[in-house]
Amino acid sequence: MKKYLQTSKFSVVCFALLTIFSALASQAQTATPKTQPVTAVTTAFVRDEKLDSKLMARQMPYNLIVPADYDSSINKTKRFPVVYLLHGLTGHYDNWASRTKLTELSAKYQYIFVMPEGNNGWYSDSATVPNDKYESYIVRELIPEIDRKYRTLADRNHRVIAGLSMGGYGSLKFGLKYPEMFALVGSFSGALQAASFTDKMLGNGWKALTDSIMSVYAAEDSATRRENDIYKLTREMSAEKMKTLPFMYFDCGTEDGLIASNREFAALLLEKKIPHEFRQLPGKHDWIFWNSQIKEFLELTESRLGQTAAKVN
Repeated sequence: MKKYLQTSKFSVVCFALLTIFSALASQAQTATPKTQPVTAVTTAFVRDEKLDSKLMARQMPYNLIVPADYDSSINKTKRFPVVYLLHGLTGHYDNWASRTKLTELSAKYQYIFVMPEGNNGWYSDSATVPNDKYESYIVRELIPEIDRKYRTLADRNHRVIAGLSMGGYGSLKFGLKYPEMFALVGSFSGALQAASFTDKMLGNGWKALTDSIMSVYAAEDSATRRENDIYKLTREMSAEKMKTLPFMYFDCGTEDGLIASNREFAALLLEKKIPHEFRQLPGKHDWIFWNSQIKEFLELTESRLGQTAAKVN
């Protein structure tokens, strides 16, 4: 089988990645306070939580936002859908709360929001570091923990996952590998070709990117690469499994170096007749774009979950 992308295309995209991620690294933020009020007119808070992970062999932090009236006496038995939001490379779990208007937006929705720590692990189980199991941790530990600890609607029809850049790749991968777990997945400026990059392609332009890719995926022909390549997963998926996939939403700015790979993934989904929505909008690989797109995505989430609930009922 011919490779989906030729080396020349990889060179262009690799250069774009180095430029993009280097810019992100220069924008690194300090951690947010443990508890942040959303606004003066709501009682919702960003909660700083930790999970004692056996798979990761350490405590894993995450941010959580519950509806403003979650703890009120009239809602003590009410259960809520959950939206998981994944951060990007060089980012951390507190980014969504500290760098976007998510906390403001959350007041409009009756959702529980969970933002896990992914470090630079590409939301995959590392081929080289035994306790860096960022995929298994989220699927096998964090999601069950949230469903046990909080009043969630603990089923596929009320669970959503989305992310930016590295997290966009991660969320689409989760949707492809675990369709029974999610009703909707979303990607904003997704670094969708992550599992295809090698140290030779990336060179030494930005060490954090090269080191993270090689740490997670190892050699060019590794099983870890094959198991986490979303183009390969999509191309080789059976017709029966395709019918079970969650709805896929993804977008990318037209001034973003990752626009070509996002367009190629959209073409692949069209070829396979997989339901999705792809938006190409003016914008760069930055927080201005992601802040605008989380607002759009939550509106889509409300619509899609509403349609799902209507079908179930």
